[in-house]
Amino acid sequence: MSSGGPEVTRMVRIPADGSKTAPVEQLVEVLHRLPGGQILVTSIENVLNWARARSIWPLTFGLACCAMEMMQAMGTRFDLDRFGVIPRATPRQADLIIVAGRCTIKMAPVVRRLWEQMPEPKYVISMGSCATCGGPFYYDNYSILKGIDTVIPVDVYVPGCPPRPEALIEGVLKLQEKIQKERRLTRRLGEAAPAGA
Repeated sequence: MSSGGPEVTRMVRIPADGSKTAPVEQLVEVLHRLPGGQILVTSIENVLNWARARSIWPLTFGLACCAMEMMQAMGTRFDLDRFGVIPRATPRQADLIIVAGRCTIKMAPVVRRLWEQMPEPKYVISMGSCATCGGPFYYDNYSILKGIDTVIPVDVYVPGCPPRPEALIEGVLKLQEKIQKERRLTRRLGEAAPAGA
């Protein structure tokens, strides 16, 4: 393919193989062989899920020592920003809440209220053994909640006491995989359809 302009040498990934790379000219040839020319067909749901998974805005809710590891994951060394994770200070702008550390029974209504203030779709990451099951403080303390999942539904559990920043990054990647597979739009259309149709 010669267009009279400078030769394009940039490499791109071809989705069909995933592991091979090819020059842009070969990709253009593949696109011309598709039905409809240069139009790729996908569902709106896949595009929305792709965008939603790559722009997660967490409400960071650090309650104890796990919060230090969460802050480290957001810092420059581990840089969760490269995955599209940008922390927010208010639940009204967040779509993910990361509960890091032990939660007391008195704090449980606050966590629930913050989760209810988040817009849909919303997700929860339980970070550390204290947020997951009460941790080492549960058995000798009357005031510790036995897991945050008794108050709000949890999507991803990150184990550890405290978990390393790499573990939180892996939890975020698992959440992105879960968001990518969601069929929220299809389910909503199914609920809106009349029963007799």
